[in-house]
Amino acid sequence: MIYPLIRQLLFCFPPEDVHYFSMDILRSVCSVEPLKKLIAGSFSPKQSGLAKEVFGLTFPNPVGLGAGFDKNALYLNELEALGFGFVEIGTVTPLPQPGNDKPRLFRLPADKALINRMGFNNYGAKAIAGRLEMHKKKRSSLIVGGNIGKNKVTANEDAWKDYLTCFDTLHDLVDYFVVNVSSPNTPGLRELQEKDSLKKIFSELQNSNQRKTNPKSLLLKIAPDLTKEQLDDIVALAFEVKLDGLVATNTTISREQLRTPASSIEKIGAGGLSGKPVQKRSTEVVQYLSEKTGRQIPIIASGGIFNGADAKEKINAGASLVQVWTGFVYEGPGIVKQICKHL
Repeated sequence: MIYPLIRQLLFCFPPEDVHYFSMDILRSVCSVEPLKKLIAGSFSPKQSGLAKEVFGLTFPNPVGLGAGFDKNALYLNELEALGFGFVEIGTVTPLPQPGNDKPRLFRLPADKALINRMGFNNYGAKAIAGRLEMHKKKRSSLIVGGNIGKNKVTANEDAWKDYLTCFDTLHDLVDYFVVNVSSPNTPGLRELQEKDSLKKIFSELQNSNQRKTNPKSLLLKIAPDLTKEQLDDIVALAFEVKLDGLVATNTTISREQLRTPASSIEKIGAGGLSGKPVQKRSTEVVQYLSEKTGRQIPIIASGGIFNGADAKEKINAGASLVQVWTGFVYEGPGIVKQICKHL
């Protein structure tokens, strides 16, 4: 495989810069239709029988790209060519915001991990809606999820208004929604994982949803750091407000058992840890939620998926679909094809 050599070169440069540099090159290549077909022919899964119906949607394969990679719906055309069964855009907030100060994305190669404290940097719901409208005109069959959050300046008691604004703005342009209250990079956001706060948010969203001619599935994305008692509250709430699904899990604030020297971790500072270190805990959460819900509520599993065996582990634990992110960075554009071949 040539990608490990390319990765070695790319890892010489700042992660955030390389992200946009790489994706912009891919976009340039895919703008030429014969080259896009060549990319799709090389990286799209060839296996039949992988399609899954979840939330009333038919996913061509169960491997998606997690939120945070294509925050502003800039690369949907290119990601479809790489074979993803679905892509989750965002996190989207009502107003545009720059996010936290750079540097805010860090690699931990020894751990096959990343630490990020991006802080919901995005163009804002209105601009992203415009991007999605352009994509829709291409008559793409790619399933797109909308991951929504609140602006940093919005008080927690008013957070539901931000989620509702994003929901209404993007409603006709995405296939399902994920409420993100589990990022560790917006001050106070994780407090919204408490049952009363979540109930207010989802009650408002469901009220709006049921008034629309084409209601969309509503999912909740949770942190891996929740206690069993908190997970039990999530399960109870899921049934109470009729959640269509759960995404487990987001990044962790834990720094346990890392191979990267403690001095380097301390120098990096705050942020959410993703990749291999969160794999075990993420699987535990998926299994716990699956058992507690009696497999009645579909779960999208995310956290430490690098290959087919990792994906199979999550599916065996009770997941209906899987998402990659950090694994995509480390394994490269062939990750979807490799996972689907294994499955």
